[in-house]
Amino acid sequence: MAKIKLTKGELKRQRDALAQYQRYLPTLQLKKQQLQLEILQQDNLLIDRESSLAKKKEQAKVWAGLLSGPVDVRPWIKPARIISGTKNVAGVDMAIFERVEFAAAECDLFITPLWVDFAIEALHSLVSLKNEIMLIKEGIAVLKHELRITTQRVNLFEKVKIPETEEAIRLIKVYIGDQMANAVGRSKIAKRKIEEAVFAGALA
Repeated sequence: MAKIKLTKGELKRQRDALAQYQRYLPTLQLKKQQLQLEILQQDNLLIDRESSLAKKKEQAKVWAGLLSGPVDVRPWIKPARIISGTKNVAGVDMAIFERVEFAAAECDLFITPLWVDFAIEALHSLVSLKNEIMLIKEGIAVLKHELRITTQRVNLFEKVKIPETEEAIRLIKVYIGDQMANAVGRSKIAKRKIEEAVFAGALA
């Protein structure tokens, strides 16, 4: 704890600081709880999406061999736009996946195998899931970074600032109390000496 002045002015300053810390701490604690809850929800969402992706990949193995044929579907499964929104969690903005837009598949319906439409639709779903998973992971990283900073601030207030300020207030109050007691003692001694002097003068 830094050296403090043992004065009434410093006592007021320390009391004001303590009131500010105690007013700000609940806000930080609430923010910490909100971030923890959102991280939990996003973790569960990530697990769900990764499970869906794994299932779709497994299902795709049945027909994936067809992709080595004469029809190149790669131009039709490349994302044209990835659309995302923004969600604010306890003052933190994070991207939320909405959808992926793909270029229209322009192919000759008379010469293109029937499975191509199905394959393109299935691959669109896979690509969308991969992009959603990527955004979820980025969002979790943003939330965890903010949670780490918020937790540090909560700990600073709870374990350092508030205890230090309370101790400073205690020390100043003890010092001022001692000074007041000493002043009262000196006043009594001075009064007694004056009374003794007056009494001695009366006897002379």
